Amino acid sequence: MSTAGDLSGPAAAQDSWARQFQSNARATLATLMRPARVAIARPGPARLAAGAAIAAAVVLAVMYLFDAWSVAQARRLPALLHDAARSFTDFGKSGWFLWPTGIVLLALAALDTPGMSRFSRGVLAAWAVRLGFVFTAIALPGLFVTIVKRLIGRARPFVMGEDVWAYAPFGWHAAYASFPSGHATTAFSALVAIGAIFPHARALMWIYAVLILFSRVVVTAHHPSDVIAGAIVGALGALLVRDWFAARGLGFTVGPGGSVHAMPGPSFRRIIKAVARRLQSALKAA
Repeated sequence: MSTAGDLSGPAAAQDSWARQFQSNARATLATLMRPARVAIARPGPARLAAGAAIAAAVVLAVMYLFDAWSVAQARRLPALLHDAARSFTDFGKSGWFLWPTGIVLLALAALDTPGMSRFSRGVLAAWAVRLGFVFTAIALPGLFVTIVKRLIGRARPFVMGEDVWAYAPFGWHAAYASFPSGHATTAFSALVAIGAIFPHARALMWIYAVLILFSRVVVTAHHPSDVIAGAIVGALGALLVRDWFAARGLGFTVGPGGSVHAMPGPSFRRIIKAVARRLQSALKAA
């Protein structure tokens, strides 16, 4: 007879699964935060300052020359184009990337157990690193912009029309969260992150990102300067995350000159086979 404190059968299996999941999560965080193993080639302070100055000058020039003009032009566009832009623009929300990627990462953490073969665990780990990179490269720039845009407090075009200098800083109102564009940040961080892992997807991701930027202006949710600033933040943020992973030997290699290249990864066919084997073993054990 078992006592109340004993664990057996499904209860024991569930406790073991939970412990393994926690162990995998802790190991993942420890790996991400481990010291860098190699140095990444970075531009010097002078080049960084010059790049920042150029980016700021471009954003300000667009703000002065095109923002008010774009609001007037967007209102004159055909209704069919407005409808198409409204239908497409929400695909720039980060949830379209973060939810599926996060769910798959949780599934991989749950499936990875010491009882699996070394090959299967290696396949799962390789894909977990790549998907973890994509998740982080999209989530961190998006979180940064979500905070900054509300502190800046620029009015969206549909609020003040052609008055592009209306601000309500520190108000934390969605109508005054125009600069930078969160959708543009997501689109370009996804472009850089997914393009870094899957080079063949770059052309498609470019089309997606440009259409998201265009749609935000058409629906008068943002000015051109907003989407340009968001694109810069998203691309730069994703590159910084890529360098963080590369310096720790996660998903990327670093060449002799400090250049970063994606590691060749296992195919979808291999990970599907590994997951299938794991599920089959779990079903037999149950």
